[in-house]
Amino acid sequence: MTITHLPVPAGPPDDVPPYEPWAGEPEVLAEAAEAGRRAAAWIRSLPAAPAPRPVGTWLATTLPGAVEAAMGSLDPAQCDRMGPDGRLVEGNGGVDAGTTSTLTVVPCVLSDADWLTPDQHIRLMAVASITTGIARLLADDPGTAILHGQVARMCTTLDHATRLDHPGLAT
Repeated sequence: MTITHLPVPAGPPDDVPPYEPWAGEPEVLAEAAEAGRRAAAWIRSLPAAPAPRPVGTWLATTLPGAVEAAMGSLDPAQCDRMGPDGRLVEGNGGVDAGTTSTLTVVPCVLSDADWLTPDQHIRLMAVASITTGIARLLADDPGTAILHGQVARMCTTLDHATRLDHPGLAT
C-alpha cells in the first residue's frame, strides 16, 4: 500500500474569508499608536542613570522604542486561528516576538535601575504589562477587544500610568 500526502496549499484555504476590519478598528488602532507614542515619550523623559550603565541606555532607547513599536504595529488580523492543517496558530496581535521579549524583561531589568523611584518602577512595569496585554487581547478576541472598548480602556490606563501632572506620580 502506498500513502500519498495531498499537497499543502501555498496560501490560505479557499474557504477562509478575507479579513474584514471591525467597526471602529482604524480609530482604535490610531488611538493605541498615539498612546504608545506618549508612553514612549514619558519613558524617555525619565532621569538618566548617574553614571553610564547598560540598563540606563536600555531604558532610554530600547524600551521606549519597543513600546512605540508594539502600540504602532497592533493588528487584529493577527489573531489566534486555525491553520490550514487544522492546528491552532497562536496570533500575536501584530507585535513581533522580539518586541514582546523586550517588554517582558522589564521587571528583571528594573532591579538594576536603582536611581529610579519605586513609583517609576511600578509605572514602567504597568506600561510593559498594558502594552503586552493589549496585543494579547487582540490576538485572543479582536472583536470583543475593539467593539466593547477594552483596547480603548487599556489605552486610557496607559495614559494614566504615564501622566506627568498626577499628584504622587511626578517623575
